[in-house]
Amino acid sequence: MISVGIVGGTGYTGFELLRLLAGHPEVRLRAITSRAESGAPVDSVFPGLRGHVDLRFSEPDPGELAGCDLVFFATPNGTAMGMVPELLAAGTRVIDLAADFRLHDAAAWEHWYGMPHACPELLEEAVYGLPEMHRETIRQARLVANPGCYPTAVALGWLPLIEAGLVDVDTLIADCKSGVSGAGRKAQVPMLFGEANENFRAYGAAGHRHLAEIRQTLEDLSGGAVGLTFLPHLVPMTRGMQASLYAPLRSGAPDLQALYERRYAGEPFVDVLPAGSHPETRTVRGTNLCRIAVHPPQDGRTAIVLSVIDNLTKGAASQAVQNMNLMCGLPETAGLEAVPVLP
Repeated sequence: MISVGIVGGTGYTGFELLRLLAGHPEVRLRAITSRAESGAPVDSVFPGLRGHVDLRFSEPDPGELAGCDLVFFATPNGTAMGMVPELLAAGTRVIDLAADFRLHDAAAWEHWYGMPHACPELLEEAVYGLPEMHRETIRQARLVANPGCYPTAVALGWLPLIEAGLVDVDTLIADCKSGVSGAGRKAQVPMLFGEANENFRAYGAAGHRHLAEIRQTLEDLSGGAVGLTFLPHLVPMTRGMQASLYAPLRSGAPDLQALYERRYAGEPFVDVLPAGSHPETRTVRGTNLCRIAVHPPQDGRTAIVLSVIDNLTKGAASQAVQNMNLMCGLPETAGLEAVPVLP
């Protein structure tokens, strides 16, 4: 059994981690931290976990956490980097669900997140936790930077095209929509029911933080600079995300369906839908699945890719568990074979 700790267990992704790990056949939950709820039983904050998690929230104590085999950070940006060096020195492996280790460059991180990085020497070591790109490196990692939700949906949608060198990467467009849970479990006026319901809006048009992460991933794929326009939108649903992706083909119109089916053959959590399909967010709710449909160009040149995930699972917690499975030598699908919830 693997001994696991969670730092920051009271947000949406913290709850999703608890839900998934409580049913994982190879995991023993050792510590769940929350400064605000320290001392409270977990099921007093999350009644749905009654009978599944028999722990109390505790203060984040590096000494206690160092006794775990692996620690997840489900904390705000800037928190994990203060504790990770001590945990790594103690031999504890770490998966950070925030952005502290996603960007390779400390100056870029400071630009986008507004604070200096506390341990820039670890940025190059941290492995970007997208298994479909970095599976073998993740297996050997001490520190994994779990990808963001938008970057996951976008990268998986474009990976086969860019990897095969079929598209002009100077003019890529990612038009993305997310449910309100993407903003986290906190009180914010724009996320109130009366504000978000029956409403649809774009945000981050001047440059969203995930732009840098998406661009870095696509540049790793292409081996050079990319030109990217990324625009996120908020839609009035609780969870789910769709990335509508547009990429100009370099020449002709190859068999895109066959390309995607070949690339993702054997990938347990990427489902390439039949030709002509339009994926729906409800078909991935609560799962680690990414469903993708690729369409031939309407104009003879621009490929259309539609990618859907659950922003709280494949976009956060379940992808982190997938990474844990890889890091700890477990079956990659362990604890992650749930069927989507409907309605």
